[in-house]
Amino acid sequence: MAHIEVSGKQIEVDEDGYIQRLEDWTEDVAKYIANVEQVELTPEHWEIINFLRSYYQEYKIAPMIRILTKEIAKKMGPEKGNTKYLYSLFPAGPAKQACKIAGLAKPAGCV
Repeated sequence: MAHIEVSGKQIEVDEDGYIQRLEDWTEDVAKYIANVEQVELTPEHWEIINFLRSYYQEYKIAPMIRILTKEIAKKMGPEKGNTKYLYSLFPAGPAKQACKIAGLAKPAGCV
């Protein structure tokens, strides 16, 4: 199993770079992964990351893109709950890339 080092701590990741233990996630880990993913985190990114982490806390699963857009639209409005907006923040795939940065497992259905 591969590792990344953030703030002097070794963190186990899978072959795609997803951290293996939710409790290893910190904002510094998110910043590290975002840097690797070439995503510059803004308040808008953090809003989605924090939404994903809350969703995971409640449902114990990372949402697929269809569910993600629907749930964000309910909470934040249709201007944010759509794929165009989410892809502008996470160009490698809103569910896949955002979940990776948020320290969650790869959503079901992501290849």
